[in-house]
Amino acid sequence: MSGGTVATLPEGLLDGGVWFRVEEAATASAVRRAAERLAVQVGLPDNRTADLSIVTAEAAGNLVKHADQGTMLVRAVRNEHEAGVEIVAIDHGPGMADLVRSVGDGHSTAGTLGIGLGAIVRQSSWSDLHSVPGKGTVLVAQIWPADPPQPAWAAGLTRPLTGEQVSGDAFAVRDADGRRQVLMCDGLGHGGLAAAAAHEAVHAFTETASAPPAAVVEVLHRRLNHTRGAALAVAELDADAGLVRYAGLGNIAGTVISPSGRRGMISLPGIAGHQRRQIRQYDYPITPDAIVLMHSDGVVDRWNATDYPGLLSRSPAVIAATVLRDAGIRRDDAGVVVARLP
Repeated sequence: MSGGTVATLPEGLLDGGVWFRVEEAATASAVRRAAERLAVQVGLPDNRTADLSIVTAEAAGNLVKHADQGTMLVRAVRNEHEAGVEIVAIDHGPGMADLVRSVGDGHSTAGTLGIGLGAIVRQSSWSDLHSVPGKGTVLVAQIWPADPPQPAWAAGLTRPLTGEQVSGDAFAVRDADGRRQVLMCDGLGHGGLAAAAAHEAVHAFTETASAPPAAVVEVLHRRLNHTRGAALAVAELDADAGLVRYAGLGNIAGTVISPSGRRGMISLPGIAGHQRRQIRQYDYPITPDAIVLMHSDGVVDRWNATDYPGLLSRSPAVIAATVLRDAGIRRDDAGVVVARLP
C-alpha cells in the first residue's frame, strides 16, 4: 500500500511518504531501496545515506524475522534549513519486555548476532521506540545531513484506505509568531478529491496569518469552498497559560490525555468549505505530562493509554504510530496527530 503525508516544523510543509507491508526479505530490500532513492532526492550526503541504508535494512529485517503484520513508512522530514529521511516501523509482534536489554548488542531472539536495534540507535540521528509484550513494537528513526534538530513537539501519521493510493486525511504543524498550532483534516470521501480537499486545508493553514484557532478555522472554511469539503480542527498549545485552545468543524476527535485521565474536546457540526452554523473556540487545561491527540473518524476512540505503560512519555511520533496501529480502521483513511507542551 502507498500514501502517507507528513508536515514538519516550522513550515508545516506537505511531503509524500510510502507505506510498505513487510513480511518477506524481498519487501525488506524494496524498502531499503526506496529509502536510498529518497535520500538522493532530499540531498543527504553519501555517508548519511549509507547510515540510512543500514537503519532501514535492520528495521525491515527485524519485521521479517520477528513481527506479525509488519509495516513501514518511508518519508521526508524537513525544517527551515534542511531535509532528512524518517522511517517508521510498526508491528503486531511479541513485543519486548526489556527495551534496554533488547537494544544492547548481542541480544537476539532469532539466533542472529543481535545487533539490529543497537545499529539502528547508533546510525540514526534520532530515534525513539516503544514496545508492549503481546501488542508489538513501534520504532521511529530519522537521518539528517548533520546534527538533528530539536525533537519535535508535534508529529502525526496518515494512512490511506486499503486499495487507495492517496489518503484523504492530512495534518500540519506550525509555529506562527509564537502560536504553536496543529491541524487535523479529513477530506470528505476517499481518493483523489478527498486528498485535494485535505491538501488545500494544509496549504491554507500554513499560509494563514497568526490568529487564534477559531479565526484560522474560519479562514480554512472559506478557502475550501471550491473543494468537496472536509472535517477539520485546529488546536493551539499555550505553555504559559497551561491551555489548549481548540476549534473544529465536523467529525474530528480531539482529546487531552494525561496519566490521570482523558478529556474530550468539542468540534461543532459542519463541513468546512460548505456548511456551518457557527465556529466556536473552547479552552481546556493541559499539564506538562499530558498530550493532545487528534484523529479522523478512520481511527476508533476505544484506545486507552493505560494499556500502554510508558507510552505518554515517548515522542509524539511514536504515540501517533501506536494509535494508528491499534485503533486505525482499514476500511477508511486514517490520520492521527499528537502534540505536547514544548
